[in-house]
Order: sequence, then structure tokens, then C-alpha cells
Amino acid sequence: MSPKTPSPMIAILLILGGTVFGVLGGLHAIYTLLDLRKPRRLVPVDPAVAHAMANSAVRLSGGAMDMWRAWIGFNFTHSLGVLLLAALAIWAGLRIRMLPVGIVAALTVIGCIYLAIALRYFYRAPAIGVAIGTGCFAAAWVLSLR
Repeated sequence: MSPKTPSPMIAILLILGGTVFGVLGGLHAIYTLLDLRKPRRLVPVDPAVAHAMANSAVRLSGGAMDMWRAWIGFNFTHSLGVLLLAALAIWAGLRIRMLPVGIVAALTVIGCIYLAIALRYFYRAPAIGVAIGTGCFAAAWVLSLR
């Protein structure tokens, strides 16, 4: 019995899903970076809220960190996590014949976690993107089980 050769469709789905997450993570990082100079993207509509964030310390930091700087840091690290997920998925798609067992399942589970968070806390556009990327991972996983 010869070893099972992975379907090229699995690779395409992983790369496609990874690309969607890469675009989302990249845009999020760019928007965060641009907000350092002129906050107008990932900021509250009410300028008083952003002002209050800049003038309110994070209790856990003992006054050493304000909410605005924490907000920027949270956004950068969120972007990094999404970009790492994208890189892993694209790498997996390019190395489909040599993947460790469980990578496609892990990508799907991580995508589902992001999707649950997106549906609860994000607005429509990123939630749709996360759903598409996660759908690609899930379809790749189903195909890999055959």
C-alpha cells in the first residue's frame, strides 16, 4: 500500500485561508501604525474617549502605563498573532507533503477561536474575512481526512 498523496486542493485552501488572515493582520498592523501619528482608524468615534484612555492608567501597571498605549500594544500584538497564523497556514500549504500530523486541524481550531471572537467583538468586515479564512482551513481539514 502506497502512502496517501495529499490533494493539491488542500494546499490551495491553506494558502488561500492564510492569505485572507494575512491581509486582515497586515491591514490591522498598518492601521495601528498609522494611528500612532494621526489616530482615526482603530479609535473611538468620540474624541473624549481617546483622551480619557490617554489619561487613565492601567491598574495592573501601577500607573506606569496608560490605556491608550496599552490599546496600541494590544492592537500590534493582535496583528502579530494573526500574521503568524497566516504564515503558518501558507507554510503548511507550501509544504503539504511534509506536514506534521495535526497542523491542519490546529489551524482550523485556531481559526474557529478567532471566528468566535470576531462574531462577538468585531464588526462585520473582519468577521466575514475570518469566516472565509476559517472556512478554507476547515475545508482543507475535511479533505485531509479522506
